[in-house]
Amino acid sequence: MENYDVTKFDRPSVTVDVVVFTIKDIDLKVILVKRAVWPYENMWALPGGFVKMEESLDQAAKRELLEETNVKDIYLEQLYTFGDVKRDPRTRVITVAYFALINQDNLELKASTDVSDVKWFSAYNMPQLAFDHKEIINYAIKRLRWKLGYTTIGFKLLPNEFTLTQLQTLYEIIFNKKFDKRNFRKKILFLELIEETDEITKNVSHRPAKLYRFKKKIGEIIEII
Repeated sequence: MENYDVTKFDRPSVTVDVVVFTIKDIDLKVILVKRAVWPYENMWALPGGFVKMEESLDQAAKRELLEETNVKDIYLEQLYTFGDVKRDPRTRVITVAYFALINQDNLELKASTDVSDVKWFSAYNMPQLAFDHKEIINYAIKRLRWKLGYTTIGFKLLPNEFTLTQLQTLYEIIFNKKFDKRNFRKKILFLELIEETDEITKNVSHRPAKLYRFKKKIGEIIEII
């Protein structure tokens, strides 16, 4: 250890960026923040920032998300590491991306620290983004579709009680395709992922629908699609 000189090695900076998905207005939405500082001032970007020396990657992701958007206590999963040499004009920066799923009814967005605004945008129709954040979001969409096909992670995007139509709509929005109503419901009920409640939808103009709830562990591996 006496002969070890850390200054002999390059030390790139490390950041975290978080892709937060929800279903809103029959669309897959993602949280973006408007940057208030250089570089890419006044451009939209993913919430995120530099990792502090005393914190883990997970801690940094949760801190940045809370500071810039007011979002907390949600499911976070490490997505991928992006390290193109020229991805950040400031210096050599490697970013560890995370993605999160949430029912948007459970939160109130609020911008703070080094961002001037925070909003939901369609994941399929985003403004020009800072850094390589469009690439990160597109990668996150692919990961979400992949996991939705064989795990129960998608239920994070639903309320505690939901209709079969809401469940099917969730899958159709994320996969950007239509599923046969009869076959989809048959598959879901066969897998025993959900159970009926004693409730029905209320204050609706159409025939009230049965409400269901999820009965398996969120994230459990099971082939759905």
